[in-house]
Amino acid sequence: MLDEATYTPRLRQQFREEIRAKLKEEFGYTNDMQIPRLDKIVLNIGCGAEAVRDSKKAKSAQEDLTKIAGQHAVVTKAKKSIAGFRVREEMPLGAKVTLRGDRMYEFLDRLITIAMPRIRDFRGVKPSFDGQGNFAMGIKEHIVFPEIDFDKVDEVWGMDVIIATTAGTDAEGKALLKHFNMPFTS
Repeated sequence: MLDEATYTPRLRQQFREEIRAKLKEEFGYTNDMQIPRLDKIVLNIGCGAEAVRDSKKAKSAQEDLTKIAGQHAVVTKAKKSIAGFRVREEMPLGAKVTLRGDRMYEFLDRLITIAMPRIRDFRGVKPSFDGQGNFAMGIKEHIVFPEIDFDKVDEVWGMDVIIATTAGTDAEGKALLKHFNMPFTS
């Protein structure tokens, strides 16, 4: 049985023991605080038109996201009414969750080693950075995660994964994620 007090996720340990030293050497940092690290991972499922027709869809997305993240997800609601889309203010439209600390490292490990290889016709992810070292990607089917029981799924959701880092540039952010074995296409 694992002792919760002494347990450290595999990727966090790898970051502390190997990746920090490699990044320090690669970019010539003089101070350990300059080395980029993971800040948070935000997961989001937007239900869209399905949630407008059936309000239970957002609740279903929230439950699935909670299983995937291992942390309670919150329902996202519309900020404004949009008559053209039949959306009312405060209508539930999806779910989101922000992961930090050990849960963030555990999720990243599961994403890279388990979920991504289960994606159909997977050839790697396109490097999609925002200019400040943060990475965003989309997953077409949330059922690639082993926590989701395929037989009990009523709807297959797409989901956004945003990995926020403390890196100052895209090159630093990409190098950090590459050391975590993120399968970039180029």
